[in-house]
Amino acid sequence: MRRWHRAALAAAAVGVLTTTVVASGQASASAPATDDAYTFAVIGDIPYGDAEIANFPKVVAQINTDPAVQWVDHLGDIKNGSSLCSDEYFQMIRADFDGFTDPLVYTVGDNEWTDCHRPNNGGYNPLERLAKIRQVFFPQPGYTLGQHPARVLSQADQGIPEDVRWERANVAFAALHIVGSNDSLAPWTGQTAPTPEQTAEVLARTAAVLQEIHDTFADARAHHNRAVTLLTQADMFDPTVANPTFTDYYGFQPIVTAIAREANAFNGPVYLFNGDSHVYNSDNPLAAGSKWLPFYGVGNPVPNLSRITVDGSSNANNYLRVTVHQRGPQVLTWTRVPFTS
Repeated sequence: MRRWHRAALAAAAVGVLTTTVVASGQASASAPATDDAYTFAVIGDIPYGDAEIANFPKVVAQINTDPAVQWVDHLGDIKNGSSLCSDEYFQMIRADFDGFTDPLVYTVGDNEWTDCHRPNNGGYNPLERLAKIRQVFFPQPGYTLGQHPARVLSQADQGIPEDVRWERANVAFAALHIVGSNDSLAPWTGQTAPTPEQTAEVLARTAAVLQEIHDTFADARAHHNRAVTLLTQADMFDPTVANPTFTDYYGFQPIVTAIAREANAFNGPVYLFNGDSHVYNSDNPLAAGSKWLPFYGVGNPVPNLSRITVDGSSNANNYLRVTVHQRGPQVLTWTRVPFTS
């Protein structure tokens, strides 16, 4: 990508002040939610392959029967990266999503549109597949999926209905459309660089994501929320990559910069849930000494940012049960709940 495109992405990041606070920890399996707690489930990179596709309705049913869970978040990648991106498949997964009894927020992944240019995906135009994803999964902007839809604030007026934010249990939440494949800047089949149409989509979506990050933190400060929780598909701090190159990550730079500056200006913990790398992980990716600080050009450490990666793909054998505590030193705790079938 030409240097001015990279500069345009980097210039979009927002700026604020610095402060420090605590991070979260992991908890043992929790009891049903009480008046003092709010609990939600997180899954991602599921279903992958025939066996997981066939079993996915049972996954939905198990989460439905968890008496603690009141909300579900799917972090994207509703198929693997080497299968067809067909209308029929999208409709089948939408039908599965409709089986959730609790509100469901679906954060779009790269496998269902960005990577659909691949021949084994059907050789689609990814932008056409993105339009189809929005048609199938976001027909009623401002509401979640699931049998009991809940109201959310949507960026539908910007053409991005999947970017949503909401508030529950004194925590500000936002689902952000940030995907792997360098946030969709990886060249499509037959190309050596992003096409003009591809670049235009990324620039517009990145600007919207940055606005959503800013608005989420602004609301959290105005409402005196105890924490901010961000949900996205892309793993922007992938620990499974030994030697990451900026060429493969530069699309994330303005987003990471925005999260870092907003988190440092927020007087509370910030949690980032992502999928993409398929292996459960909990860390502080922008803590002092982290390799990601110089990698993304982040000047100040962000000690109050905790990142949690959910299991996915062949490791998709559990869901993450996350509890929001309205009292006590830790705002969020979580545990992995094994699938029973």
